Amino acid sequence: MRFWEDFAGIDRVNGCQAGTYSATFRDETDIEPPPEYQEAAEEMKMDRKWIVLAALAVTVLLAAGCSSAPEPVPPPPPVVETPPPIEVPEEPAPAPVADVKEEPPPESIQDMQTRLEGEGLIGDVFYDFDKYDLRDAARERLAKNAEFMNGPGSKLSFTIEGHCDERGTNEYNLALGQSRTSTALDYLVSLGVDSGRFKTISYGEERPFCTESNEECWQRNRRARFAISGM
Repeated sequence: MRFWEDFAGIDRVNGCQAGTYSATFRDETDIEPPPEYQEAAEEMKMDRKWIVLAALAVTVLLAAGCSSAPEPVPPPPPVVETPPPIEVPEEPAPAPVADVKEEPPPESIQDMQTRLEGEGLIGDVFYDFDKYDLRDAARERLAKNAEFMNGPGSKLSFTIEGHCDERGTNEYNLALGQSRTSTALDYLVSLGVDSGRFKTISYGEERPFCTESNEECWQRNRRARFAISGM
């Protein structure tokens, strides 16, 4: 007959105490209980077997529980509060640059003279040979000159130049040229133009407009010219 002799022991697994049981079996062939105790002996053997099996099962469960115990979870990292973004004020949009138109350079007297003559606002008056009296065409021209001088050209001052053709002496032509400037100025004054805005000068035959020696060219030289002298 075999039976459990003893079981005992304590082991530590992963920080847990678990009973590790050992059993020793021995044969007792030479010991036979009396007949009245055989039934009790059999029951005792069965009880011992169940106790040992139960102890082994508990040991296995405890070992499995201790070995599968979760490792300690590290604490979460500290929460770092992110500071709110700094609001940078937007720079105001630059004011629109106005289109600055460059002022044209002031017009020179010579440029103005050329422009006014080209537009017909002022013009020369012409005379017959050896004459200083005004023809009808000369009066019409002087009337247009006066209209401009009393209107848009009211701030301008002028020099009236007297010219002659090449025939005759220089002295005679100088005097004739001066007479021509006088008749032109007198007529302008009669049309309301201020005489204080004028000067007169005679060049005689010294500054001819045309240099050819023929009647057509001489006619163009017998004239009174209105030159702008101030603005």
